[in-house]
Amino acid sequence: MTAAIACPVCRADHIGSLLRPKSLRDGHKALAQGKIDEARFAAIQADAIRESVAMQEAAGMGAVTDGEFRRRSWFAGFVDGVDGLVHKDTYFKFVGGDAATVSVPVPFAEAPIRRIAGITTHEFDFVKDVATKPVKITMPAPSVIHFHRGPDCADTAVYPDPDKYWADLVAVYRDEIVDLGQRGLTYLQLDEVPIALLCDENVRARIEDWGWAWEELLDIYIRSSNAAIEAAPETMTVGMHMCRGNYRGKWIGTGGYEPVAERLFNEVNADVFLLEYDSDRAGDFEPLRFVPSDKSIVLGLVSTKTPVMEDESELKRRIEAASKYVPLDRLAISPQCGFGTTVGGAPMDEEAERRKLELVARVADDMWE
Repeated sequence: MTAAIACPVCRADHIGSLLRPKSLRDGHKALAQGKIDEARFAAIQADAIRESVAMQEAAGMGAVTDGEFRRRSWFAGFVDGVDGLVHKDTYFKFVGGDAATVSVPVPFAEAPIRRIAGITTHEFDFVKDVATKPVKITMPAPSVIHFHRGPDCADTAVYPDPDKYWADLVAVYRDEIVDLGQRGLTYLQLDEVPIALLCDENVRARIEDWGWAWEELLDIYIRSSNAAIEAAPETMTVGMHMCRGNYRGKWIGTGGYEPVAERLFNEVNADVFLLEYDSDRAGDFEPLRFVPSDKSIVLGLVSTKTPVMEDESELKRRIEAASKYVPLDRLAISPQCGFGTTVGGAPMDEEAERRKLELVARVADDMWE
């Protein structure tokens, strides 16, 4: 546990990534085609971030991000910024939406894992000078670097000993978190997908086929997150976002939080849990009974997987339902995940994104005025 708080950083939150505007998407293409240089592309990114922060603040968000506009995807920035990590094919598929399934490249350690420079520090240095609201920086949780290729997460010639793999990986997180704290970051979010996927019985069966015990994997992921969080200063609130996968409206797993809830909420030393709760795939609120009194919950009730707008009265009803397990003063609301987890975005446009953020802010104002 870091900051001694019992309520969220803000009542109207969002998870991190935002849809890349056309100028930024075009900039990616122009850079890839050699039509512009890195300096020009950086200027395009900076302009897009300024406009994005202004949009978030106008929409009523209590904390803002840079939209993850300097990353190719929500975790690719981490992989690109850490020596020894590359991308390889995943063993999991995204489903939902249309009938097609999709896979995306995931982390693999081909050499010793080392932090040779800041990973997200440049993102924070820029956005903190642009924003008037508190700034949140997001990073994939350590489990994300490990999970998606099963036992083949690293070259065994490099890491014959799993303990050495975890020691090197956690050291990267600790150094980055210390650096962010020294630069003034007060809100850090670790994006946790694998623990959420452990709630899916089909995923647990695959893990068993790999020769793993999912409960032991949960042990490892809790320990690694806590070892990273230990590096956070008292002035930094640490959140953990739980997600079952989000790629252009598709997902990886399904299942309520019950299998992991008691250990997750009580043993992970985060201050805030930001929970996917926009559909039946996430189950009901009953697992929230395990949330201790010194931690808070951000309810991800608004979907980033569809442009369809949620009903305000239904969102308020669901918040009231959750308050039977966690008092209202320790709850907040957000979308269930980021809008633009990759450059490709989500199945909606920027107008729908803005309206959804405004909806979150309106509901927050009404519930916690």
